Formats: sequence, C-alpha cells, structure tokens
Amino acid sequence: MSDLNPILSGSAQSIAAYQEAIEQSTQAVVQWLKQPEMYQGKTVAELRERINLEFTSQGLGNQAAIERAVEYFLKDSLSVHHPQCVAHLHCPSLVISQAAEVLINATNQSMDSWDQSPSATIIEMKLIEWLRAQVGYPAGDAGVFTSGGTQSNLMGLMLARDAFFARQGHSVQLHGLTGNLSKIKVLCSENAHFSVQKNMALMGLGYQSVMLVKTDEFSRMDLNDLAQKLAEAKANGEQVMAIVATAGTTDAGAIDPLAEIAALAAEQQIWVHVDAAWGGALLLSEKYRHFLNGLELADSVTLDFHKQFFQTISCGAFLLKDARHYQLMRYQAAYLNSDFDEEQGVPNLVSKSLQTTRRFDALKLWMGLEALGKKQYAEIIDNGVTLAQQVAQFVAEQPQLELVMQPQLASVLFRFRPENGDTAGVALLNQRIGDALLASGSANVGVTEADGVTCLKLTLLNPTVCLEDVKVLLASVVACGQQLQNA
Repeated sequence: MSDLNPILSGSAQSIAAYQEAIEQSTQAVVQWLKQPEMYQGKTVAELRERINLEFTSQGLGNQAAIERAVEYFLKDSLSVHHPQCVAHLHCPSLVISQAAEVLINATNQSMDSWDQSPSATIIEMKLIEWLRAQVGYPAGDAGVFTSGGTQSNLMGLMLARDAFFARQGHSVQLHGLTGNLSKIKVLCSENAHFSVQKNMALMGLGYQSVMLVKTDEFSRMDLNDLAQKLAEAKANGEQVMAIVATAGTTDAGAIDPLAEIAALAAEQQIWVHVDAAWGGALLLSEKYRHFLNGLELADSVTLDFHKQFFQTISCGAFLLKDARHYQLMRYQAAYLNSDFDEEQGVPNLVSKSLQTTRRFDALKLWMGLEALGKKQYAEIIDNGVTLAQQVAQFVAEQPQLELVMQPQLASVLFRFRPENGDTAGVALLNQRIGDALLASGSANVGVTEADGVTCLKLTLLNPTVCLEDVKVLLASVVACGQQLQNA
C-alpha cells in the first residue's frame, strides 16, 4: 500500500495522514468562506474546458489531490451561505452539522444492520420516536431517515399502493401488480412536487395515474375540486390509491388544508401522504406551528432536514403512522435481519428502508438539536417566514417591482415590471435578469412560474440575512432590469 495514501485506521501513519489531510482541507474551506463573490461566474462551456480528468498510474498523493480539488471544485462552487444566494431550497448549513459530517465520515457506519452501526441505530430510532411526537403520531418508531423528499415520497406512495392492493386480498410484494392499472389513481395539487409523477412511473403506474387538483390563489389544493375529482373518479370506475397533500410547495411555500383533505380521504379509506419536505420545519416553530394542523392525520409524512433545518445534504426522514404497514415491504436476509435477530429484539433498520447501505445522517439532526436547543432552532426557522413577510411588504411599495403572491413560508414571488411591455416580453426580461445576475457572480435569484406568470423567486432560508441585505439584492434586480431594457 502506498505510504502517501493510507487507509484510515489506528496506525500512527494513518492518523498523521488523516490529520494533515483534514487540516489542509479545513484551511482551504476557511479561505473559500472569505471569498467575497457568491460565484466566480464561469459558464457551462468554461467549466467543461477547465475541468479535465488526469489520473496518473502512480497517483499524486493526498496533498496534490486536495490542491486540485480546491482549484477545480471549491473555488468554483456556489456560496450557498452568501446573502445574495436565494434561488432554491438550498440552505446554508449549521457549523455543528459540519462537525457531525466529520464523525459520520470517519466512522463510516452503515445503517442497514445493528452490528454495523450499534449506537447509531439506537440514536436514529430515538430520533424517529421524537419526530413522531412532534407530528402528533402515536408513540412508536415506525419511520426511517432517508436521502430526502423524493425517496420519502416514494416510500409513502409505495406503501399506499401495497396497502391498497392488500385491502383487496392481493400482495404486490409476492405477486406483482395486477388488474386494470389504468383505473388506479393518485391525486395531488397542480403545485405538488414532481416526484409524485416520477415515483408513480417508477412504480409501474405511469404519469397517467396522477390526477392534478386545482389550486386557489395561494397555490393551495382546492377542496371543492378535490371533492369533484374524487366523485369523477368513482363515476368513471377508477379507484383512488392515495392523496398526496403538500406542506410547503417548492415555489410559493403553500400548505394544503391538511385536516380537511384527511377528512375527505377518510370517507373513502384513501391513504393520505403529506409531503412536508419544506414546511415540516414548522414542527419546531413557536410562531407558525399551527400552519401544520392536521399533519397528525396523515398515514405517512415526508420531512427534509437539508432545507429549513439547515443540515448538510443529504438528510431527510419518512414517518409511517401505523407500524403494521411496514410488513408490506418486509424482506429478510439471513446476513442482515435474520429471524433470530428479531426474536432477540435486535433492531436492523434495513427492514424500514428502501436503501441497504445508508449513511448515519440522523447524527446531524441530533447534534443540531443538542447544540442549538429547541428555542434557538425555532428562532432561525421563524426568521425566514417573518423576513419573507417583511420583504413582500417592501416589494409591494416599489414602483418597478410587482408582488406576484403573498408569502406563506420563506419565499417571495415577484417580478420586475417595466412601464411598457407585453406579457411575453416581461417574462423574457425577468428570465434574463436571473441569468445575468448569476453570470455576474453577484446573486442567484430563482426564475419560475406562478399561475402562468414568469417571475423571480427569493427563497429566504439563511438566518443571517436581514431585510437590508434583501434590499441590496432587489436594487440589483432593478438596476439589471433597467440595463437590459436599455441595451
């Protein structure tokens, strides 16, 4: 084995190499954090030209490899902690989350079986119990940490599908899909996450199985249209497998009327899955927790912690209200979750997950809660929602800006509005504003659509950002819009 690149172990040589590599990397990150630009501004073509793979037969050694990573990756990375980086649900991370990553990576625990991750397994199970309590679920540990919302949504839909067939006396797990699959439907709002369609395709039911429910002026699921869609499905001989409600749509941050949706679903024994990947952060809120009333009625819930919980990517969770439904995806392998282990009460989390090998991402949330405490965590979550309300009021007062929708979570939808210009021209102008700001390296503003209107989006997750910072950004938007108009 090369003396320059030892495996991480307890040897003196390995420990020294580890310390040197971590110190070199840490110093590089410190310098990068001091970089004033949000982005160095390289285009796709420039990055393709700049980044080349040059692997040698003997290797460069740790120091040179780190230097190249700094030069070709770190320096050209987007600074998500920058106050002008507000395009996406892409949060800056807690310092304690960075420390947790060091522990996660060094120990390299695999969360599929207890004998690969003994203490980690117990910590994750206790965190799932705690999260269930925050939602309002019965005591228990039915749930698991995931890579994020798409995987959690897949688990919810998959168990909804299998429970649907099980009620008809058929096991999808044993015998696969059966019957006229075109008659099986899932309902979600027009603004639900695209992973609903993606996951239904993965499960063999296709995009056609997804029926979109209309939304109101705040992008929330319209209950009247939901009731009508349910009635239409029944009249057409279709069966609704699940309703997916959203607690925090990607753009508007809209939260569907959860309690009312659950009541309609209960009348027909329909599974309700709530995608609370973003809005689930309000579980810790002191000001806005009531926005999630009704979440406890859902059969399953998606949570993401790499959004407004400020954890490093990836970190999410899936919660299942009734533990018996986990039997629908149960599979036993003698080398991971044997009958003997179960008889002895040994917890092997592979039984609860779509993944086998899985990182100990739960450590990040645990350390975050330990370090900040519930009150400080609540404050940094509430800050984004409150700031969005302040920004919306400011935008509404600006003659060249137009507020497209009142904020509900921590996002603001608006657009640059010149005195003259048709709809298509204004839409293109706002798209060009977003592109120009990113190309300059000064800001990253989202570009999206709300009810067919092309607009700009500020996603205000960063708790270090204040109204004055956003005013600077909005001034840049106006200046850029005027410059593009006059060009």
